[in-house]
Amino acid sequence: MPSTARATHLTRRGLLAAGGALGLGAALVACGGKDEKKDGGKDSASGAAKSGPFTFKDDRGESVELKSAPKNIVAFTGMAAALHDFGIEVKGVFGPTYVEDPKTKKRTPDVQAGDLDINKVEIIGNVYGEFNVEAYLKLQPEVLITDMWDKGQLWYVPDEKKDQILKIAPSVALWAADATMPKVLQRHVELAEALGADVKAKKVQDDKARFEKAAARLRAAAKAKPEIKVLIGSAAADTFYVSDPARPSDTLYFKELGVNLVTPTKLDEGGWFQSLSWEEVDTYKADIILLDNRSSALQPEALKAKPTWAQLPAVKAGQVVPRVTEPVYSYGKCAPILEALAQALENAKKVA
Repeated sequence: MPSTARATHLTRRGLLAAGGALGLGAALVACGGKDEKKDGGKDSASGAAKSGPFTFKDDRGESVELKSAPKNIVAFTGMAAALHDFGIEVKGVFGPTYVEDPKTKKRTPDVQAGDLDINKVEIIGNVYGEFNVEAYLKLQPEVLITDMWDKGQLWYVPDEKKDQILKIAPSVALWAADATMPKVLQRHVELAEALGADVKAKKVQDDKARFEKAAARLRAAAKAKPEIKVLIGSAAADTFYVSDPARPSDTLYFKELGVNLVTPTKLDEGGWFQSLSWEEVDTYKADIILLDNRSSALQPEALKAKPTWAQLPAVKAGQVVPRVTEPVYSYGKCAPILEALAQALENAKKVA
């Protein structure tokens, strides 16, 4: 979600110097000329004769119409991972894709990369505010696809370069908030199908069945233990963020299934969370803590150095569960989220 642990380092970086920006303008002209030639329908690489036209209306209400299903797709990492699970591959990604070991410099996939092979995609940005426009141009993108947490804001597309980026290729944005998980999943299914995926494939249908079974299990667990309070949290060096469950698709669904979620009463500006100092971390009583698992947030091992964290009832009871804060919206990746919370509820004791 936009904020929480990432709120402490949302500084955005300039992507191009003035001279680079001038070069970008020239490249845009060249790119435009090339696209016009491709639109003539005589470029066999476009696959127009095989795939037919591509039409999709996104969650902003904006429509993208192309003469054929796009092959040169650039997407936010989590979106790319979801499309991969439905059988659609992308050429480039932006957003948390890898974690680099500071000693060995070895890269391992970020949690948001899902099953993507990070060595087979062009990474044009790995942190918030980083988007290499020149590398994006070289990919000759036909469409840019990302999430949307607030209306009109394209997730991980830097505001200061948004106008330049959106001139290069049309964009598609799907909600990652303000709709429950099944609705968000369905929109991803519709997008994948429009891009050419076989959403009736056995694997997709098996994953969907698993998701539905997991939802029933979580509903039953929540009904059996309505007294168990679950807090959604994210940890940073100086701050602990208690997330409001009212907007993210996962927590909206947890509530719909009956999970007793803690709701903070004094939200910070923006309305997504309440920030607490580590001295205030016990403000809200909780039996289970769902802890942000993103690489930008502190994880339990690092939190051992925080005395007030160690004294929380949920921590002492070993009832801290990783939260997939930015889910990969495929059935195969969302089912385990529900299963993990169901298991946590089934095993939980009242401690707060």
